[in-house]
Amino acid sequence: MKKIIVPVDFSEHSEYALEAASMLAKKNNAEILALHMLEISNAVLTKADNMKQMESLFFLRLAEQKFEDFLNKEYLKGVAVTPIVKHFKVFSEVNEVAKEHHADLIVMGSQGASGLKEVLVGSNTEKVVRHSDIPVLIIKHNPILMDFENMVFACDFSEEAIEQYVKAKEMAVKLGAKMHLVYVNLPGSKFKSSAEIEKQVAVFLRKADGGIEKMNEVNYVNDYSIEKGILNFSNVIGADLIAVATHGRKGIAHFFEGSISEDIANHSTLPVMTFKI
Repeated sequence: MKKIIVPVDFSEHSEYALEAASMLAKKNNAEILALHMLEISNAVLTKADNMKQMESLFFLRLAEQKFEDFLNKEYLKGVAVTPIVKHFKVFSEVNEVAKEHHADLIVMGSQGASGLKEVLVGSNTEKVVRHSDIPVLIIKHNPILMDFENMVFACDFSEEAIEQYVKAKEMAVKLGAKMHLVYVNLPGSKFKSSAEIEKQVAVFLRKADGGIEKMNEVNYVNDYSIEKGILNFSNVIGADLIAVATHGRKGIAHFFEGSISEDIANHSTLPVMTFKI
């Protein structure tokens, strides 16, 4: 892991993400790319109206100064930080910056659910997740430690999840975490027998790993919903991180019907990492 992008909007939660990224950067000798996006388009900046152009440039300089002050943190000492300012707030740009700089990870803060309000859904975090081709780590709280010892990777063991499974394995190695594979079996029409699940997992592992050595490392959980199954399993094993595959612009979902992945990202008190299919 050499480069970590942190989108910064000066909020408390973006500072959580910045501090978390600094911990990861120190452990991996990585560089942080602190990205701030202004809601000023190039069209406005180049507009013939001198007054509007001067006003826009004033707010641009003001934001750059605020950005510089925001990055003046004790926990960033000893970490290589490159500030990047984009004029227009387009969330696909985060992925473009990631491609341009060959970044390995995006770290974002999100307050998740607050009472009945699902804040992540439709938020900046979700928009970045939907566009990002690289993993996105969602941080919910002020990080105390970033020692990820146990990472849960929820999977349906379908062929289209192979690439994300491989990426998750690689990330677990980079983080020094043990990856726990989990399949959630639901009651009703989606219920599968043990034999059916094991056959599907064996086919998956042969294609993904070239063998079935990890068959005994797959955990099968029965629960009333996939979200509950994943969160309960993570709690039982003392997980530090939950990883899920996403369909990108089609919504935060994989084998998760509807908004299950969004619910996991909202309701989990643990950090959540997404891998785009």
